Amino acid sequence: MNPIYKRALIPIIIVVSLTSGFFGGVFYERAQEPENILKNLINKEAGQPGDLDFSLFWSVWELVHEKYVDKSELETQKLLYGAISGLVRSVGDPFTTFFEPKASEDFAREIEGSFGGVGIEIGLRDDILTVIAPLPDSPAEKAGILAKDRIIKIEDKITEGMALDEAVNLIRGPKGTNVVLSIAREGAKELKTFTLIRGDIKIPTVKWEMKEGNIAHVRLFVFNKNVDSDFEKISKEILNAGAKGIVFDLRNNPGGLLDSAVNISGYFLNPGSVVLNERFGNGTENTFRTSGNAKLGNLPVVVIINGGSASASEIVAGALRDVRGAKIVGEKSFGKGSVQQIEELADKSSVKITIARWFTPSGVSIDKQGIEPDIVVKRTEEDIDAERDLQLEKALEIARQ
Repeated sequence: MNPIYKRALIPIIIVVSLTSGFFGGVFYERAQEPENILKNLINKEAGQPGDLDFSLFWSVWELVHEKYVDKSELETQKLLYGAISGLVRSVGDPFTTFFEPKASEDFAREIEGSFGGVGIEIGLRDDILTVIAPLPDSPAEKAGILAKDRIIKIEDKITEGMALDEAVNLIRGPKGTNVVLSIAREGAKELKTFTLIRGDIKIPTVKWEMKEGNIAHVRLFVFNKNVDSDFEKISKEILNAGAKGIVFDLRNNPGGLLDSAVNISGYFLNPGSVVLNERFGNGTENTFRTSGNAKLGNLPVVVIINGGSASASEIVAGALRDVRGAKIVGEKSFGKGSVQQIEELADKSSVKITIARWFTPSGVSIDKQGIEPDIVVKRTEEDIDAERDLQLEKALEIARQ
């Protein structure tokens, strides 16, 4: 098993990987099992809850096998995965999901930093399928899809009431093929239609350039397994170039690995500084502290966020403001303050399950609320079309002061 699977994850929903939900201990053995229906089932006792009357499930299972018109089309494995999906979906948490073996493999590749698809992060916001962020240089970004766009149709299918896993399966497809998305955008009177060509997506981690006044503009795109080594490299470049301040740009960064969020914070905060507090359902709490050497700790830093900044991005932004007093510029972040963990199952399927919620060093939860910037600066579609970036200009202005 890839060791990365054992690390806590805080990724927002990645469109090319999400599938369904998890159903533990589904086959609770009954005293009277119809041999002709259940004879091929194994491990029926594993994971049984001790206080659950499971007879209703078996009644439905039997009815389907006895009454369904096309019995030859029934697949036991497919029914099992469907039952697993149904249980976790009923929890009502869009971040707790079950991956069938192929989807589990695809998700592992995403965390590695390379995958196939159209390059958008999606989630449910007010039960509406919503774009969290287009990935840099992806088909979605090049086509003009923006954070907070609402996906109304995928091809000819309406997304109202559609589960995330179903949306993912519709958007995913062979490399080189097209998928058509109908988008509702704030301020637009009509739906916008985008035809995206599926391809291999390579996720960059970080890039930087020096701006006027020796202010380093650092863009961090995702918190994947490559970001730690890449950020170490650019931190040396920034210091060697004589930067006098940093604009840390977390816009459209959907999150990633919790460990990396803590590590990146360590470049800006003194060793031992609190980055976040993680609270579990049983009342226990973990405090995550920096262990780095604060290489960039002496440089003034301004953070930029927007509606596509989520999860790990919000952790870092919150920590830099709470601990260092860093100013935050831009628009309210997405508001994803929960932690997921991946566990691989016996058949190479896996579960991504919400195990905790996190709080900033000052004790503020941003889950479903988002981080409010200190200086609100909107960036409109017209600004993007004109390649005008008032958010960056404002952040640079503050950094120079």
